[in-house]
Amino acid sequence: MSTVTSPPVVPLATLDQARAQLRRRGQLKGRQPDDAARAQVRALIGEGPHRRDLLIEHLHLLQDQYKGLYRRHLVALAAEMRLSMAEVYEVATFYHHFDVIEDDQTPAVRTVRVCDGLSCQVGGASQLLSDLQHDLGMSGVRVIAAPCVGRCEQAPVAVVDQRPVPQATAAQVRELALDPQASSGQHPPSVPGGQFNPGALAQAAVTTEADIALAPAHVDLDSYRAQGGYSLLQRVVSGELHGDAIIETLEHSGLRGLGGAGFPAGRKWRIVRDQAAPRLMAVNIDEGEPGTFKDRTYLERDPHRFLEGLLIAAHVVGVDAVYIYLRDEYHGCRALLQGALDQLHAQPPCALPHIELRRGAGAYICGEESAMIESIEGKRGEPRMRPPYIAQIGLFGRPTLEHNFETLYWVRDIVERGADWFAGFGRNGRKGLRSFSVSGRVRSPGVKLAPAGITLRELVDEYCGGMAEGHTLYAYLPGGASGGILPASMADIPLDFDTLQPHGCFIGSAAVMVLSQADKARDAALNVMRFFEHESCGQCTPCRVGTSKAAQLMQTPVWDAALLQDLADVMGDASICGLGQAAPNPVRSILKHFAHEVGASAVVQGEGA
Repeated sequence: MSTVTSPPVVPLATLDQARAQLRRRGQLKGRQPDDAARAQVRALIGEGPHRRDLLIEHLHLLQDQYKGLYRRHLVALAAEMRLSMAEVYEVATFYHHFDVIEDDQTPAVRTVRVCDGLSCQVGGASQLLSDLQHDLGMSGVRVIAAPCVGRCEQAPVAVVDQRPVPQATAAQVRELALDPQASSGQHPPSVPGGQFNPGALAQAAVTTEADIALAPAHVDLDSYRAQGGYSLLQRVVSGELHGDAIIETLEHSGLRGLGGAGFPAGRKWRIVRDQAAPRLMAVNIDEGEPGTFKDRTYLERDPHRFLEGLLIAAHVVGVDAVYIYLRDEYHGCRALLQGALDQLHAQPPCALPHIELRRGAGAYICGEESAMIESIEGKRGEPRMRPPYIAQIGLFGRPTLEHNFETLYWVRDIVERGADWFAGFGRNGRKGLRSFSVSGRVRSPGVKLAPAGITLRELVDEYCGGMAEGHTLYAYLPGGASGGILPASMADIPLDFDTLQPHGCFIGSAAVMVLSQADKARDAALNVMRFFEHESCGQCTPCRVGTSKAAQLMQTPVWDAALLQDLADVMGDASICGLGQAAPNPVRSILKHFAHEVGASAVVQGEGA
C-alpha cells in the first residue's frame, strides 16, 4: 500500500547549534526563546522533530496547561517546531478558543461561556449571561457570550471551562464556576442532573414510527460486536462483498452527504477511488451550524457504528490514512471517541488504516470542507478556491474523501438491509431518512429520525409532541442559521434536499428551529447575522465587511430594503465560500415573508413567492 512521505528532518540539535552561532555573531534577529519557556514547551510536546500539521494540537496542550497562550511559549513553540513566529501567531490568533496573553498577564481562573445561539436566546440566554456577569464579575471568572455549542435541545446552555451545563440557571453555573474542586477537563456528555446517562439521552429522541429505530443507548465495543458489529467490515475486507457492489447500493439508496451539501455519497466514493494513490480521508464532525446537534447525539450513543462505516469507506476507496476532525466544544465526545478508537486498536477486526483524531479550536468556518483540511494541516481555517476540488487535491495535496459523521453512520445499515430499506422511507415523493435536530418552541426538542419529505407541521405534531404550552407556530428555520426563515403559512413544504430552494431556503444539515408568536423573525435574522459576522474567517471582503454592515443595517426599526437587497446580492455573488454566500438568506427571508416586521414592502424573489 502506498504511503505518504514527509520531507527530510534536520535534527534539532543541529538547528540549536546554528542559532547559537548566529546569535554570537549578532546575525539572529527577533525575539529568541528563553530556556525556561522552551523546557516547559518540551515537557508538553516532547522532543522533536515535530510535524508541522500538529501545530494546533500543540497549541491546545499549552492552552489547557496554562489557561492561555503566553507569548514566551509561542516563541519557544515556534523554535521547537522550526516555524517562524508569524506562522505560529497567525494560527493562535485565528481560533476563538485560543487566548494569547502577555507574559506578565494572569489568565482567568475559569472561563464561563454562555451560548447566544438562536435556540438559547429563545430559552433565556441573554438574562443568564447578564446575571452571571453580575454575579461573577469580581471573582476572577471570565464570563463571555459564545456562538452555538451544539446543545440546542438543552437550551439555555453554559459551558464552564470545558464542562457543559444544560438547561442552565445562574445558580448552577455560579456554584460550578466558584468550586475549586470542580474538574475542568474532559467529561462524559452532560445531561440534566449532571451525570452521563446514555439511556436518558436515548429517551430524548424517541420516534413514533416503530419501523424507524433510532440509535440505542450507548453501545460499547463488546455490545456492538454482540449485535453483529464489524462483521460487515470483515466481509468487505475478505472480498466476500465487493466494493463496487457497496457503491452501487449507496447510489441506489439515494444516500447524500448529511453535513449540508447533499452530494451523493456513492458518486463521491467513485470519484476519489479513481484518483492516484495515496488517498486520504477527512471526517467532518465540526457540526457548528446553529441548531445542529445530530452528530453529537449519535456519537454519544453508538460510536462504533460510525467507525465501521468509516472503515468500510476507507477500504472500498483505498484510503491510507484517516483524519477525524471533532469540534472543540464536544470535549466529552472526544474522550468517548478516543476510548472507542483505543478499543478498536486493541481488538482490531482487520488491518486498520492510520487514524488520527484532531481537535478543532472554535471556528465555525472549519465546517467547510477545505477550511477543515487547512485546519488539519495546522493552519488558519480559511476556505480554498476551487478548482481543484479536494477529491483531486485535498489533505496534504492528496486526493481526499471528505465525509460528514452521519453519512458514514448510515453505511452499515444501508448495506446490510439493502438500498430499498433506506430509499423506502419518505413522504411527499421523497426518499430516505433524515435526522432532524429540532429546537425552539416545541414540547419535546431533540434529534428526530423521520422520513425525508416530512413537513414542518407533521414533524412538530408527530415527533415533538406539538408546540410548547401556550405557543403557536409563527415561523421556522428549516436548515439552521444559513437555511433561511419561513412563516407558519409555509409549514407544509416537504423538508428535504432540493424542495426548499424555490422558496429561498435549503435544508442543509436539517437543523430545524421553531419560533412562536412570542418571537420576532427579524430578531432571529439579526441573531444569525451576528453569528456570521463573528464567524467570518475574514479572507474575502464581501463576507468580512458584508456581514458586519448587514448586522448594523438590521438593527434599525425600519430596514433600508433596497440597500440590504443590494448588499445580499454582492455577498452571495462574490464571497469565496458558503458562509458568505448563504449569510444573506435570513435577510432575504425577512424582506420576502416578514416585511411587516421591518416596515418595508415585500421583496419578491424566485418562483416560490
